[in-house]
Amino acid sequence: MTSEITLFVNPTAGRGRGARAAQPAASALRAAGFSVRTVLGEDARDALRRAREAVAGGTGALVAVGGDGMASLALQAVAGTRTPLGLVAVGTGNDFARALDLPVRDPEAAGRVVADALKGGLLRDVDLGRAGGTWFGTVLASGFDSRVNDRGNRMRWPTGRLRYDLAILAELTAFTPFPYRITLDDGAVLETEATLVAVGNGPSYGGGMRICADADLEDGLFDVTVVGDCGRATLLKVFPKVYKGTHLGHPKVSVYRAAKVELVAEGITGYADGERIGPLPLTAECVPGAVRVAVR
Repeated sequence: MTSEITLFVNPTAGRGRGARAAQPAASALRAAGFSVRTVLGEDARDALRRAREAVAGGTGALVAVGGDGMASLALQAVAGTRTPLGLVAVGTGNDFARALDLPVRDPEAAGRVVADALKGGLLRDVDLGRAGGTWFGTVLASGFDSRVNDRGNRMRWPTGRLRYDLAILAELTAFTPFPYRITLDDGAVLETEATLVAVGNGPSYGGGMRICADADLEDGLFDVTVVGDCGRATLLKVFPKVYKGTHLGHPKVSVYRAAKVELVAEGITGYADGERIGPLPLTAECVPGAVRVAVR
C-alpha cells in the first residue's frame, strides 16, 4: 500500500466541525508516517470527481471527514474497488460510523484508528446497498420519514435539527398511510398500507434511530422494516422506541430479509444515507463485500 492517502473533507459538516476536524485527523495520520493530500471540491459533484481521480490514481486510502453525506459521497468513489475507506465522523448523524463501531466526533481518535488499521491491515469488507445507481451503507428510507426529509429540505427556517422536528409535526397533521407493493428477491410480493418502509444494510439512520436494529453489514441481506397502517396516536407511541430498536416488537411492525427489494408507491421519494435518491419505484440490491473499511 502506498503511504500517500487522500483526506476527503466536507468543511461545512456538523456546522463547521468538518473543517475543524481535518487538522487533527491529518496530524494523526502524518504522525503514523503517512503523506496526506486533501481534497475539497467546489461542490459535491466536483468533490466526487476529485475523489474518483484519487482512487483511480492509486491512493492508499480515501478518508472521509464529515457526516453521513460525506461518507455517502466517498462510497460512490471507492465502492467496488479495493481502495480502503477511512471514516472521520464529525457530522450530525454518523450512522455508518456507528454501525462500524468507529469513533464519533473525535477526529484525532478517528485519525489514529484509520492509521492503525492501514498499518496493521485491520481492514474489513462490508456489504453495501445499491439503488438507482447510488451506493448506500446504512438505510434506504421511504414513506413518512422520507416525506419529513422532503419537507425539511424545502424549509429555509429554522436551521439544524429543529427544522426536521417542525417538519415531523407538519407531516403528522396531514398523515395517512401509503399503499405499497413490495417485492422480495423477485419472489414474494407484499401489497400493504404502510407508514414507512426502511431497507437496512445497517441498523440506523437519522443519528441513531435503529429502524432496522438487527441489520448486519456482513450477511449479504437487507433487513426490511415495514411499519404498517398506524394512526397518528400509534405512530407517536411507536416512533420514540426506534432509538432503542424496541419498536420491532410492536404488532404493527414487520421485518423481512432479502438480498433484493423493489418498492413501489405513489408520491414517495427514496432517501439513502440521508441523501435523496429519487421517486419510487426503486429497486435496492445488497452487494456483499462491496467496500473495504478501516476498522479497529
